[in-house]
Amino acid sequence: MVKKGYKSYHLSELMDLTRLPSKKSVVITFDDAYVSQMTWAYPLLVKYNLKAVFFAPLFYLGKKDAWSTDSLDIMTANQLKTLDPQVIELGFHSFHHNKYHEMSEEEITTDTNLCFKSVSENELPLRAALAYPYGKYPKKLALKSTFFRFLEAQGFQYGFRIGNRVNNFPFKDPFEIQRLDVKGQYSLSKFKRKLKFGKLV
Repeated sequence: MVKKGYKSYHLSELMDLTRLPSKKSVVITFDDAYVSQMTWAYPLLVKYNLKAVFFAPLFYLGKKDAWSTDSLDIMTANQLKTLDPQVIELGFHSFHHNKYHEMSEEEITTDTNLCFKSVSENELPLRAALAYPYGKYPKKLALKSTFFRFLEAQGFQYGFRIGNRVNNFPFKDPFEIQRLDVKGQYSLSKFKRKLKFGKLV
């Protein structure tokens, strides 16, 4: 990717930009803050001089995931803080890793407040960006508008779904930013096609 001229960005850099210098601009994201991401992905990012964002489900820090295998270790707050901030930027992935579209407004408010409390207590430098667990968020227009207004009022600037589309910048819908869902079993050629075309692979 680097040899092809792609440049990776942190979200904090995008927040200060009105346009990107090249179409070969990417934001690399990882959900769930697994220990395996620190073990395997982080050294490769350092090696190839790339930046990425780790989205952390804050209730599960130092625990095991409860939504996939119940056996994968999540990083502790201290492990997150050992990551070089020039390489890894941290973002929110909710507190309890629940699906926002199945939660009431009160539950969303409580979950968000618990996020802020955890960040404060653990002195974590999280950016004002949220990756929705499972990529889920309210889709009905009235509920979606209420949800996005709430996030904006809480200081969030970006919200990430899945969607598998290549985004244009500046983002038209900053709380519906689509990401390319890359699987570990993808071949290098499929990864290249997805990076270029998104869902059209």
